Amino acid sequence: MFFSALVLLIIGFPVAFVFGATAVVFSVIFPEIGIEVFNFLPFRIYGIMQNFTLMAVPLFIFMGLILEKSDLARRLLESMGKLFGRINGGLAISVVLVGAILAASTGIVGASVVMMSVIALPIMVKHSYDRSLAAGAIAASGTLGQLIPPSVVLIILGDVMSISVGDLFKAAILPGVLLISLYLIYIVFVSWKNPHIAPSMIDETEDRKAVYKEAIYAIIPPLLLILSVLGSIFFGIASPTESAAVGVFGALILSSMNRKISVTMVRDSALQTVKLTGMIFMILIGATAFSLVFNELGGSEIILDFFSQEHFSKWVFIILSMIVIFILGFFIDFVEIAFIVVPILLPVVEELAINPLWYAVLVAMNLQASFLTPPFGFALFYLKGAANKLVTTMQIYKGVIPFIFLQLLALAIIMLFPQIVTILL
Repeated sequence: MFFSALVLLIIGFPVAFVFGATAVVFSVIFPEIGIEVFNFLPFRIYGIMQNFTLMAVPLFIFMGLILEKSDLARRLLESMGKLFGRINGGLAISVVLVGAILAASTGIVGASVVMMSVIALPIMVKHSYDRSLAAGAIAASGTLGQLIPPSVVLIILGDVMSISVGDLFKAAILPGVLLISLYLIYIVFVSWKNPHIAPSMIDETEDRKAVYKEAIYAIIPPLLLILSVLGSIFFGIASPTESAAVGVFGALILSSMNRKISVTMVRDSALQTVKLTGMIFMILIGATAFSLVFNELGGSEIILDFFSQEHFSKWVFIILSMIVIFILGFFIDFVEIAFIVVPILLPVVEELAINPLWYAVLVAMNLQASFLTPPFGFALFYLKGAANKLVTTMQIYKGVIPFIFLQLLALAIIMLFPQIVTILL
């Protein structure tokens, strides 16, 4: 049943309909299940629709889209580029830092990658940056929204695994900082070793005080938004859903301060939010139908029995499940993995007494790699589409490989040192 769905996805059928259709076909093939199994489906969907936490998904998407259209990213990139431009690799460093700020204020991977491809890539090419390094830095930093709160992935994982989204946000902060640090160390190292691939952007005529002032004015608004959204969650003032509403309000204020707000902009953002949210929830309904039939066929029991054998330890399960999720990330999106694969693995997590918060962060870190892995990584498509002829597909693939290894290194560090996840709880 699982591999039938995977084959249909690789062929190119729409995700939501693949899972729903696979469930219907297998319920008909096996008479002991029967089509009557779907009598339970409306109750499950109604339960999902009553979930208050999932309301944060459209709100955070709406917040991100408003910020995307308010020129916040452009100002950030331009000012940070001037701030770090005087050192080798400075532009790439500024791309990573801006990617982290955008991740914590928007959380939308596609928007971040496209914005930085359009704004930063031409500047990096103009200043003789190695195109693979430039593409890799943009794609990798653009996907930080998968891991850094407030992340839609973390909200979905929190719901699927029945754990507090607020605690999951706290747990993901230090892993996010670890990953950003690894990116920066790599860029600084390769720029120091090969200065010609990431030369400095020297402009002696610039007033450094003015540059610092501009950078401060560009950084403060998104930082205030991040503090208002995440601070309200961490200090127990608001739930994730309520803080998402605060974030939308803050994004509207920032847009009005930038004089970019208009009825057309808000309407377009709302329409895009409805489309993205509709897609996510349609996948969720298809995944619910799939898991219903999968469990009725005894799929969960088979997996639980398999990993409950004596020669399977907790670590064997964790390593195997991470490998499976990483490989699936080559072919399918994080939404399908979160809604289909994670619920299948969840009984084993409970049986082996694995800390669900720690496991959720491992999954989120792994899912982030799925956005970068060739040939189907979504960030690579976004980057190629936005960059057009500035970089070739092979240059993008070559550029992201070191960053994929850095993500796997971060994953290994978090596996070996679970305290990184739990220390802020």
